[in-house]
Amino acid sequence: MTQTVQRPGNCWDLFVTFTWMAMQGFGGVQAVVQRILVDQKQWLTPKGFLEDWSVAQTLPGPHVVNLTLILGDRYFGLKGAFCAIAGLMLAPCTLVLCFAALYQGMHDMPAVRSMLHAMGCVVSGMIMGNALRLLAGLKGNPMGLQVCYAFLAAGFVVVALWRIPLALAWLSVGLPSSVWAWRCLVRQQGDA
Repeated sequence: MTQTVQRPGNCWDLFVTFTWMAMQGFGGVQAVVQRILVDQKQWLTPKGFLEDWSVAQTLPGPHVVNLTLILGDRYFGLKGAFCAIAGLMLAPCTLVLCFAALYQGMHDMPAVRSMLHAMGCVVSGMIMGNALRLLAGLKGNPMGLQVCYAFLAAGFVVVALWRIPLALAWLSVGLPSSVWAWRCLVRQQGDA
């Protein structure tokens, strides 16, 4: 089953979509980005999302910002990149400044502290749910599912359990997995 990829109608469509996405992303847009871009807008296939998300994660800076710039540029060049990033950042930055001013006068209240604790739990659940959805994009990966799961488990152990700094985790798990993926792709192209 192949999914047809739609194209944003214009830069305004990019701006509105990324604004809508950003306004749903309390605790981060990562939890809603795949649902909107793949399922609702169909600007990317699940496999295309996984590929673009992988590139966005390897670039410096926030992953969602990188993905936003990639998509904006792909569809409308530099103008599209600016419209998409403005949509992603304008409303949330305005809200954060307003909430910061409000929080300044209420941060000592026990109810406010309890609400922030609860929001942390919700955000953790949203990120785990997104990770589970990303697993579906690994079907048909040239490395094979078992190897992908092995690298996933190694990454989890290195970062979550051993608490190795991210740069060292990337060197110990990310670099070998990238090299192995590259070898598998070269081998797959040679067989074709």
